[in-house]
Amino acid sequence: MAVLGLLAASIGLAVLFGPQLWISHQMKKHATPRDDFPGTGGELAEHLAEHFELNGVGVERFEGGDHYDPETRTVRLSPDNFDGTSLTAVAVAAHEIGHAIQHHKGERGLALRQRLVGWVVATDKIASIFFLAAPVLGAVIRTPAAFFGLIATGVLLLGIRILVHLVTLPVEYDASFNKALPILKEGGYLKDEDLGHARGVLKAAAFTYVAQALTSLLDLARWIRILR
Repeated sequence: MAVLGLLAASIGLAVLFGPQLWISHQMKKHATPRDDFPGTGGELAEHLAEHFELNGVGVERFEGGDHYDPETRTVRLSPDNFDGTSLTAVAVAAHEIGHAIQHHKGERGLALRQRLVGWVVATDKIASIFFLAAPVLGAVIRTPAAFFGLIATGVLLLGIRILVHLVTLPVEYDASFNKALPILKEGGYLKDEDLGHARGVLKAAAFTYVAQALTSLLDLARWIRILR
């Protein structure tokens, strides 16, 4: 039984942390600067924003990680990708421009994600209040039902974050494979021998939210154990 328990735990850890390790591996694997690239990831993003006439879309260096902010219409790239001339920098820049194109075209997937993200911010705050209040209210009311009811509500609220991450996946896939990859291929920004490697980076970019969903699932499982 102990061996089976250890095996189950190992499989669980692999499922939860394997995707994040794979994503990091893909990004670092192709992060070596390339002398044959004419510009940086930031310069490519600026060029593509102009090329596709994404009026009002800005590009900036950002310490908090790569993403597109629809609120300010800004493509934000990490310093390594903004200033870098690596395959990772080029692919990630194209991926984030893919989101800017989604926004420019008014595609429903991105709009839905933005609405859901707003809900997540609110529900996360409410969930934290529930988890902080549960022990106090449980002690005051002195009924297990009240305590577990509060915890269960918090768990349900955390579940919304997982749902949002899953809804986000098609949006990320579209940005990588229906937007960025065709741009890099048809625009001649990468050589044919680099496209396969770029596909790996773009897949990693698209699956970033899957890794986050699994991490949220771990938090959710931790709270569910309290209810048992």
